[in-house]
Amino acid sequence: MSYELTAILMFVGMMGLLLTGQRVFGAIGFIAVAFALLLWGTGGSELAFSAAMKLMKWYALLTLPLFIYMGYMLSESGIADDLYKMFHVWFGPVRGGLAIGTIALMVVISAMNGLSVAGMAIGATIALPELLRRGYDKVMVTGVIQAGSSLGILVPPSVVLVLYAMIARQPVGQLWLAGVFPGLLMAGLFILYIAIRCWLQPKLGPALPAEERAMPMTEKLKLLSAGILPFMIFFLMTGLFVMGVTSLVESSAIGAVSATAAAAIRGRLTFKVIHNTVRNTLAVSCMFMWIILAALCFGAVFDGLGAVKAIEGFFIGELGLTPWEILILMQLSYLIMGMFLDDTAMLVIVAPLYVPLVKLLGFDLIWYGVLYTITCQIAYMTPPFGYNLFLMRAMAPPEISLNDIYRSIVPFVAVMILALIVVMAFPQIALWLPQHFYIR
Repeated sequence: MSYELTAILMFVGMMGLLLTGQRVFGAIGFIAVAFALLLWGTGGSELAFSAAMKLMKWYALLTLPLFIYMGYMLSESGIADDLYKMFHVWFGPVRGGLAIGTIALMVVISAMNGLSVAGMAIGATIALPELLRRGYDKVMVTGVIQAGSSLGILVPPSVVLVLYAMIARQPVGQLWLAGVFPGLLMAGLFILYIAIRCWLQPKLGPALPAEERAMPMTEKLKLLSAGILPFMIFFLMTGLFVMGVTSLVESSAIGAVSATAAAAIRGRLTFKVIHNTVRNTLAVSCMFMWIILAALCFGAVFDGLGAVKAIEGFFIGELGLTPWEILILMQLSYLIMGMFLDDTAMLVIVAPLYVPLVKLLGFDLIWYGVLYTITCQIAYMTPPFGYNLFLMRAMAPPEISLNDIYRSIVPFVAVMILALIVVMAFPQIALWLPQHFYIR
């Protein structure tokens, strides 16, 4: 059997297992080990052991549970609720102001959490009912929640970028910094779209009535204190890292301790909060670690097959495609896979193939990590089976139908595609910050 046919069978077998509903790490790990034994006999069994040892030796892996802990602590302690009240008052007088404030809230939550699921949960439970009660168009605000929550996998400390860094063997710090400007660009485009749309069609996002805006300035300024603790946490965690004062792992530890201290300062560090935070952190961290282990094993088999060079020869030699055409095909493949898989599964499936190929084509792997993440954000909201669509369906109130959810994401997907094109055309949007401020 040729190596090319073996590589194809590996992908077909893996996709077949995934379609049966098996766990992602189980399907990928099983295929990797089975083909390793098939190709190299009993010696192939060492691949799984070697992958496990690589995983245990990655010092940066310590950041994963610490960032997840930080995000759940801030969510469970209700600090996100306080933030929304602040944005509600300060942005309410503007047409579409509460929707704009929701995007701003999502940026802050992303900077404290790194997971899009957390942003979706907070937006759907806190912001969405309030927006609907204020007479906002249900289709538009449903899109706002989905689009805003997707920023969690791009704005640092993005857990997805941490996973990409581990699989692509790139510095996590550089990837974090690379995600800052693209994340802010996308958030800014969302806000611009909402502002223009509500200015043209005021009924979609009415301003707060004058009587509700009649609040003394002293009370408005007091509400700003809700942003002090999150800002301090973000500065201690990310600011000190950018300045070279702390390492990546130290920054994640500072973030976890600061989040716990913030909950204690607000008087919300209860047993229930601690129990839920630790339990969720353990569950999510274990899931990610098993997936990374399976990805490493799968990648080792692929490297041994030499599949990357064979595919490069096929695209460039036989089809005569340029590096940019190949890159665009890769992004399109993410959009297709995103209809069926979440971002972690997509990364694990294609990283062994795409990351070495991107390097051979001469593209920067840090920049490509940002492109991958943006494309995942788009795929998250692409019908018919986008991951975010069904999360929203599960969390939305009964008056929002599946048809409303599908319609809501159309303009926001267009905005995200525009952001992707801009970052592809101007790589320095992603690369300028890590090139100038990253300290090894």
